[in-house]
Amino acid sequence: MDKIGIRIMARPEQRCDMVILEAFRQLGVAQVSDCMGRLYGSVGLQPIHGHGLRMAGIALTVKTRPGDNLMIHRAIDLAQPGDVIVVDGSGCTANALVGELMMQQAQKRGVLGFVIDGAVRDAEAFGPAGFACFARGISHRGPFKDGPGEINVPVSVGGLVVQPGDVILGDTDGLTAIPPAYAAEVLRLAEAKEQAEAKGMERIAAGTYEKPWQAPAIARLEKDYK
Repeated sequence: MDKIGIRIMARPEQRCDMVILEAFRQLGVAQVSDCMGRLYGSVGLQPIHGHGLRMAGIALTVKTRPGDNLMIHRAIDLAQPGDVIVVDGSGCTANALVGELMMQQAQKRGVLGFVIDGAVRDAEAFGPAGFACFARGISHRGPFKDGPGEINVPVSVGGLVVQPGDVILGDTDGLTAIPPAYAAEVLRLAEAKEQAEAKGMERIAAGTYEKPWQAPAIARLEKDYK
């Protein structure tokens, strides 16, 4: 199937190592984002599952007509363990695109979470199931199943462009995505960032924390506004 609008594309061959994914699951999205120039992240998608759950998986992307989940069902059938199903639903919240039954099907296949730029329903089911779900909103109104839609194509969710096969990370702060070729390097930088922040917290507790960047920044402002 290769007609634009109803494409189901092949899964990218390069797949991030599960050891790297597990290491990312120990880090905060904020720290990872800081190591990518603070440029890459979603806006407006909320953790429907609640707080305290960190997600790190491989993006299986879906682009669908607002309110229609035909291709999401197909994506679940194609999913592999460690995948996160990332859906560009154009931000429409009139009809839910996924709910508890689809969550259970996905979880059975080893899917780690949903990212839905649209609405979901059965919102109370995700947290107790330990299944990550990030979405723009909640609606009890069910979806249509007519198509069209596409699988394994570039999508945009909350302004974050996600390519099929990207590493997709999520926590209470939001979502970010990393091309697999950059994952190991970003992980190294993010682990160093987290260690530096831990030392900073120790200095705060000891009363020895300093901000050497602050005085030069204020001096520049004072010079610019003279």
